[in-house]
Amino acid sequence: MPNLTGVKVMVIDDSNTIRRSAEIFLGQAGCEVILAEDGFDALAKIADHHPDLIFVDVMMPRLDGYQTCALIKKNPKFKATPVIMLSSKDGLFDRARGRMVGSDEYLTKPFTKDSLLAAVGAHAQAA
Repeated sequence: MPNLTGVKVMVIDDSNTIRRSAEIFLGQAGCEVILAEDGFDALAKIADHHPDLIFVDVMMPRLDGYQTCALIKKNPKFKATPVIMLSSKDGLFDRARGRMVGSDEYLTKPFTKDSLLAAVGAHAQAA
């Protein structure tokens, strides 16, 4: 298991189950986890916590993952923060749309502990 001690990871998902499992997987690897229920909640917390990496669910009410990612990347302070999209859809169109808004990777749900930690490992070093 990669040692990710001290890496601050934000997980934005409207599903409590997804947030909880991500929190457990990441916590076991030593990450500091910040949870947000939607894009608006996340944008307030990003400014406070300055995460090293952000996972964002594509399908969310009010502000979807694409819009949330675009807003994060538009902010000069957080432009360099890696954003990884989480989606139950694995289409080419969805992946392309994720890239268009500046996401760094696209992970399909349900994710495994290994895929989640591998994504953090790959991008947190870059951060």
